[in-house]
Parts: sequence; C-alpha cells; structure tokens
Amino acid sequence: MKRLLLFTCLLALPFSHLAAQDAQKSLASTLEVYVFPAAGQAADQQSKDEVECYSWAVSNTGSDPFDLQEQHEAVSAQADQQVAQTEAATQGPSGGAIKGAAAGALIGEVSGGDAGDSAAIGAAVGLVASRRRGRAANRQAEEQAAQATEASHQATQEQTENFKKAFSVCLEAKEYMVKS
Repeated sequence: MKRLLLFTCLLALPFSHLAAQDAQKSLASTLEVYVFPAAGQAADQQSKDEVECYSWAVSNTGSDPFDLQEQHEAVSAQADQQVAQTEAATQGPSGGAIKGAAAGALIGEVSGGDAGDSAAIGAAVGLVASRRRGRAANRQAEEQAAQATEASHQATQEQTENFKKAFSVCLEAKEYMVKS
C-alpha cells in the first residue's frame, strides 16, 4: 500500500509542475506573442511592462482580444439560433397543404369533377410546394449564418492582429525583442 502511494506521488510530481507552469503563463504568451528581455529585465518587470503595454494597445486600437473572442462567439451563437428558428418555423403545420386542398376542392366543384379527389390532389401539391419553400428558406438562413460568422471571424482576426502589432511596438520601445 505504501509503495502504491509513493509511486502515485512520484507520478504526480512532474504533472503538478506543468500545471503550475501553465497557471503562471505570461500575458504575452497567452496572446501568442513571444517576448525576450533584451536589456536583461527581470521577470516581474517584464510582467509589469506587458500589463502596461496591454493597456496601451487596448486604448490605441480600441480592441481587447479577450472581448473580441467573446463577441465572435456571441455572433456565432446568434447565427446558429436564427438557423434553428427558421428550421422550426418551416417544420410546423403546412399552410400550403390546406390552401392547396381548398383550391383543389374549388376547382373540382367548378369543373364538375369530384371535389374530394381534387382537394386531395391540391393538398399534395400544396404540401410539396410548401416544403420546397421551407427548404429554400433553411438554405438561405444557413448561408446568411455562415456569412455572418465568417465576417465576424475575419473582423476578429484583423482586430487581434492590429492589437498584437500595437502591443509589440510598445514592448519593443521598452527594449524587448518581440515576435508574434
């Protein structure tokens, strides 16, 4: 039992070290910007400089990368919701079948044929036409959602890249080597 406990503790040591390392990830590395203290700045000074440059970049670009990601996710969720609403609206009872049945019955009555048979044919035609319109509306909603999501993604990418440039310029002015 003691050996098992000791073995488990020894296995956990390297992983707990990695978890602690990830928890202390710098602001720059979170943004996927690589920073080297060219003037020998200490780690705590580098952290302070990164925070200052982050604030400076937000104020000069008007973008905060963390907010941008949340906004993009909200746009994607809204687009998905609109598609779901369109699909739900087109899945309901078919007014096309009812209108087709009424038209068929009227035509059958006027033409002297069997109004019941004409109503059944009209209902079938109306149902098919209604389903086609529903599928077309679903395709259109999906295309619009995809376009909105793509436009949001591109805007987010552009704003994030601009932010990274401003962030990097600020750090370079504080004598860091920066690559993003």
